[in-house]
Amino acid sequence: MLRGADGEPLCILTVHAHPDDESSKGPGTIARSRGEGIRTVLVCCTGGELGDIANPAMDKPGVLENLSEIRAAELAKATAMIGYDEVVMLGYRDSGMAESEGNADPRCFHQADLDEAVGRLVAIIRRVRPQVIVTYGDNQQGYPHPDHLKVHDISGPAFDRAGDSSWYPEAGPPWSPSKMYYSLWARERTQAMHDKFVELGMTSPYDEKWLTRPWEDHRITTRVEVQDFYDVRVQALLAHETQIDPTSPWWFGLPHDVAATVHPFDDYVLARSRVPGIAGENELPGIAKGEPARITEDDLFFGLRAEPL
Repeated sequence: MLRGADGEPLCILTVHAHPDDESSKGPGTIARSRGEGIRTVLVCCTGGELGDIANPAMDKPGVLENLSEIRAAELAKATAMIGYDEVVMLGYRDSGMAESEGNADPRCFHQADLDEAVGRLVAIIRRVRPQVIVTYGDNQQGYPHPDHLKVHDISGPAFDRAGDSSWYPEAGPPWSPSKMYYSLWARERTQAMHDKFVELGMTSPYDEKWLTRPWEDHRITTRVEVQDFYDVRVQALLAHETQIDPTSPWWFGLPHDVAATVHPFDDYVLARSRVPGIAGENELPGIAKGEPARITEDDLFFGLRAEPL
């Protein structure tokens, strides 16, 4: 187990909304971290019970009726491929899309009492003791799923309250994480993928809708190189057979060896930092004015390791 400058074992905890989100957002970072001896923990907030069957090959009798169990098995398979040491279910039901019937279900994540949901996450943070938390950002215009919004809503308070013994005293001894990141899909990546399709004389699935959607590349502070782990991402996505169509050009249109080199990074925003000398986004006033952040990190554990990479 790799230890940090303070002698504590290094740990990263990611917070995702549904099974499959862990495979599309930052799996290379987790695989790389695990390979370095860093403990890796996933919190999955819902069971994905209301997901669509996105793979036509899986649209068959018995699948939709047993989607909860099937997606749990898919999650177990994908997280083993990525290299998560532990998967913790936060225990809420999928909320479905805004204004859907599922969105009104009192069991769903969207309807969960905020303090209760934060308390559940705090208990996990205190037990696992991560230095780094990866979650979703505050601006999700591109895909405003209620569960993704709720992930953001609980993560900030949990980051603050986990180290405060006056909150949830029954949840264990306090622990203050050092950094909180937002995972981000960069427009730069999408444009590069589109350009590569065109260069190879192929039809790009990244149409104008994708290239003109709201992007936040100016907020990126941290870019982790993950080219060597591209196949991990592919295999983890394919493990989610109900959600990922293996014939989809959007996911798999380029040859894998080419796609791995187009934008071989996972991109992040350092939203919060307690590390001396390392400013989080909340301490960079220029960001609020639309000024671009400087990409200053290539490692989520920058400033936390006993010895730098």
